[in-house]
Amino acid sequence: MYTPASMQIDELEARSLVDAVGSGWLVTVGSDGAPIATLLPILWRGDRVIAHLAKANPHWRDLDGRRALVIVGGPETYVSPSWYPSKSEHGRVVPTWNYLAVHLTGTVTVHREAAWLRAMVTELTDRHEGRRAEPWTVADAPTEYVDGLLQAIVGVELAVERVEGKAKLSQNRPEPDRLGVIAGLDDTGDAAASAVADAMRARRPDTA
Repeated sequence: MYTPASMQIDELEARSLVDAVGSGWLVTVGSDGAPIATLLPILWRGDRVIAHLAKANPHWRDLDGRRALVIVGGPETYVSPSWYPSKSEHGRVVPTWNYLAVHLTGTVTVHREAAWLRAMVTELTDRHEGRRAEPWTVADAPTEYVDGLLQAIVGVELAVERVEGKAKLSQNRPEPDRLGVIAGLDDTGDAAASAVADAMRARRPDTA
């Protein structure tokens, strides 16, 4: 991922973004040389990312032992040049796109063991249900029912070898332009735009 130094985020920030998003695109190259991508709910723990695919999805058949890329996209939005105060000064402004993203590269292991699959779906479920006042658990469903569903999936474990994180948040613009973008994004009323504005407020140029 092309990442200028001012837009790099460290691993701690990358983990926070991945945890907040909770999903990522698993991207590989098939034996025929064609790219393959599947969007998956994921968990990043230590140096491993865990997930699962439907057994009916042929993507998993070409995964074991292969290098793969997991792309996690954070909030993103269009940035209008009309929000830059510098527009009225010289007019040399153009639209752009602000976003946050993390790329995780590593080698995949495919799991079909029932115990591994059950532990994985339990951890995924607990991660998201834990936010609820009355969380549902895998144990709430009949054991034979869950066992049947586990037979229809395969597990994916990515051993993370490289972490790349990027926050493109108008760091290349003068501070008045950055503040103009934040105000413009806030005025849109769009949730994604507001999330980008919050990220810009949290990430000042001197900390980029």
